[in-house]
Amino acid sequence: MALSNNVIGAINFVAMLLSIPIIGAGIWLAMEPDNSCVKILQWPVIILGILILLVSVAGFVGGFWRIPSLLIFYLVAMLILIILLACLVVFIYMVTLRGSGHLEPSRAYLEYHLDDFSGWLRRRVQSSYKWDRIRGCLSSGDMCAELNQRFKMAQDFFNAHIDPLQSGCCKPPTQCGYTFVNPTYWISPINNAADMDCLNWNNDQNQLCYNCDSCKAGLLANLRKEWRRADIILLITLVALIWVYLIGCCAFRNAKTEDLFRKYKQGYT
Repeated sequence: MALSNNVIGAINFVAMLLSIPIIGAGIWLAMEPDNSCVKILQWPVIILGILILLVSVAGFVGGFWRIPSLLIFYLVAMLILIILLACLVVFIYMVTLRGSGHLEPSRAYLEYHLDDFSGWLRRRVQSSYKWDRIRGCLSSGDMCAELNQRFKMAQDFFNAHIDPLQSGCCKPPTQCGYTFVNPTYWISPINNAADMDCLNWNNDQNQLCYNCDSCKAGLLANLRKEWRRADIILLITLVALIWVYLIGCCAFRNAKTEDLFRKYKQGYT
């Protein structure tokens, strides 16, 4: 019985360690500027990681100090948390399945359209109330001003691989036919009717294309890229947690079996 309990305690110590990448993924998302403006995924991930840590601690204590009630609590609670983590992994995969960029003639960077993304993600940015808050957060940074420092010539800018947020928020859509002055200042559009974003573009450095659908699409493209990276971490951790949980169940069953044999022998003696 003691050996099995020690095994259960060691297994729960491994589960405690597995909570670290989950919490770390949430903290990483919270530190990314775009995710910190949207505030959707990071807190559920962090909270789930902390809950897994706390439940693993309970299982660790129950295993080493032979407290059956804590071990039963661990088995039930961890099963629920594993199911929740699996649902989160599947959910992130489904909402980030769509949303690739589009190539434009004579441009190295991609451009993004809001309709390419899942409906759930679009609803996070389409409401004017939500977008006003997100836009204020995005425009307070220096991502667009950074482009002016990096690129002075039009051809250098056109050959640059800028990120989706900069592509959507810091310049007008290519199809509008604006003439480059610098990365955040464009004049003389050829085809203003090509897209509503052509009319939303403003050379005011505090406005630029922050009111454009292309900016919302660029934000979602950034979120999609970061969420999919986090999802890989969560998926690997989920598989490891399932294995640890199954081994823990076997160890708990063996411990109960040993306990029954011990009681049987004592009664027989």
